[in-house]
Amino acid sequence: MSSHAPVHEDAHEAHHGHSHGHEAGHGSLKSYMTGFVLSIILTAIPFWLVMGGVFESRAITAVFVIALGAVQMVVHMIYFLHMNTKSEGGWTMMALIFTIVIVAIALSGSFWVMHHLNTNMMPMSPEMMKNMP
Repeated sequence: MSSHAPVHEDAHEAHHGHSHGHEAGHGSLKSYMTGFVLSIILTAIPFWLVMGGVFESRAITAVFVIALGAVQMVVHMIYFLHMNTKSEGGWTMMALIFTIVIVAIALSGSFWVMHHLNTNMMPMSPEMMKNMP
């Protein structure tokens, strides 16, 4: 019987210990409330910018709304998804970086193709449009 005791202790330690690389902390009420308050603020500011007409230029307003949306994504990843460089041995961060790179390549390639298709298409005059079937 005594030969089984160390095995049981090792299994218990492996099950309840942090020996398998999960070092992401589970959220406390304080961290969830911090994330929630930041999310509310990062939602209210773009709403105010758009509804209040703070900037005369729609482009500047759009840039601010997009930037605050990106900040809000980071807040969600940190406070609600508990993503950091230590969680899962760094693999979740690597997966996130890989996803961002693939999305950036796909978006930039799509914009490049659409731009070149637009500039290389034969221009059509209104008279040519009338003769279209």
